[in-house]
Amino acid sequence: MSTRIPRRPHGRTAARSTPPWLLAAPALFVMAWGGNHFTPLLHMYETLGHYSTVTADLFLGFYVVGLVPGLLLAGALSDRYGRKPLVVIGVLGGILASTLLGLGFSSEIIICLGRFLAGLSVGVAMSVGTAWLKELSSAPFDLVARPTAGARRPALTLTIGFGLGAGVSGVLAQWGPLPTLLPYAVHIILSLLVLPALLRAPETVPRSRVHGSLWLDLQVPLAGHRRFLRVVLPTAPWVFGAAGIAYAMMPKLVESQLGDLNLAFATLLTVVTLGTGALVQPQVSRLNSLTRGRALLVGMSLMLVGVLSAVATAVTVSPVLALITGILLGAAYGVTVVAGLVEIQRIATPTDLAGITGVYYSLTYLGFLLPVLFATLHDFAGYPLMLSLLAVACAICLVLTAVGLRRR
Repeated sequence: MSTRIPRRPHGRTAARSTPPWLLAAPALFVMAWGGNHFTPLLHMYETLGHYSTVTADLFLGFYVVGLVPGLLLAGALSDRYGRKPLVVIGVLGGILASTLLGLGFSSEIIICLGRFLAGLSVGVAMSVGTAWLKELSSAPFDLVARPTAGARRPALTLTIGFGLGAGVSGVLAQWGPLPTLLPYAVHIILSLLVLPALLRAPETVPRSRVHGSLWLDLQVPLAGHRRFLRVVLPTAPWVFGAAGIAYAMMPKLVESQLGDLNLAFATLLTVVTLGTGALVQPQVSRLNSLTRGRALLVGMSLMLVGVLSAVATAVTVSPVLALITGILLGAAYGVTVVAGLVEIQRIATPTDLAGITGVYYSLTYLGFLLPVLFATLHDFAGYPLMLSLLAVACAICLVLTAVGLRRR
């Protein structure tokens, strides 16, 4: 009499495996952390490092300089060589950036180089990582995700990384030991911890995909799409324009009221702004349903109210009003970034998704140059006037978006 050994069943097991998108998402989280944890530390660089306001804002500018090639080149390279290798390079680049920033506090050149590499890392996260999470949130990798999950998941992951990175680093710099080193050490440790999960994540780009020259791959014809030009383009720069106003400008406008708590207030504003953005992003799908696909209009309307609140803050120099401005602009950021991603994913194909995502995020980060521009022009015009002109520009873009949506 033989004893039959039961075979292990295929398919579902008692212990369900981790969804593929959750293996890749932590990498986006740490890259976003490494990109934004520098922002609330600007006051520390001005006080402890004796850097001027213009120099500190220049450090923000070098981040954007690194972002642009990261956004525009990484997408095309990931179409050729796969999403995972580029994301791994992005995480390693973020580790190198934090190493330079932690060790180079007294060197403008090293700080600029570190910020440039941090921008490259975040550029990879936004272009390649967003496309990868979108693909991992669709069949055959995810059979139960809602249609907007591919836009919501990467946007929310990045926003939480931006917010927590700034919050933790700001607290450590304000009250912890080694304020110029410890914030960067935390990011390096977190980045090393996510690598094992990242290496287990599945690749979504087929090896059989045929490519022409790299130059042709770098071209993004969808950037000339009528829908992109009329609806997405007028709204994109305001995404991180809102962030730049909220947690780069507002702390400087009210610093005379804060004393030694300026760094702590800058950290609070960053966390409140991005935390509000994270809270509203899961609601964009419902908002699109309620407005029949016009969530971008809601985001731009909130943006206009937020900029007007920034004008009032510049006039009154009120920390409370600055905090309200951060909430309004955070909500505007959260709605606009997800609604914009939904729009580009509607017109994109699998072969150009990473490329058009990179173009979109490149345009969004133009708004992050606003603090540098305003600091440069401050000798010629006051913040109330410059922010008032910015409100007019925001109103014009709101009208252009409304017209573009009516013509769809």
